[in-house]
Amino acid sequence: MKNPHDIILRPVLTEKGYDGIADKQYVFEVDIRANKIEIKKALEEIFKDIKVQRVNTLRTMGKIKRQGRTSGRTREIKKAYVKLTEDSKPIEFFEGMI
Repeated sequence: MKNPHDIILRPVLTEKGYDGIADKQYVFEVDIRANKIEIKKALEEIFKDIKVQRVNTLRTMGKIKRQGRTSGRTREIKKAYVKLTEDSKPIEFFEGMI
């Protein structure tokens, strides 16, 4: 089994992400190769007292950037929108950000 900290890379702290905290919906950047089941198990293992209701994923391609004649891409990322059950405790990391 993969290490849960290799699947869940970092939280995404944006305005849209802050709006979902009151409804127990959180946004995380995850490994591109991770699927929804692995993301759910990793979150429930990292944060012990939560129950994940559903996971929606979004994959974004990297933007094309140019430096003179040379062009390249920024890295692509995968985000997971995680909704917790109603009886679940909120994630403590986000508590002071509402």
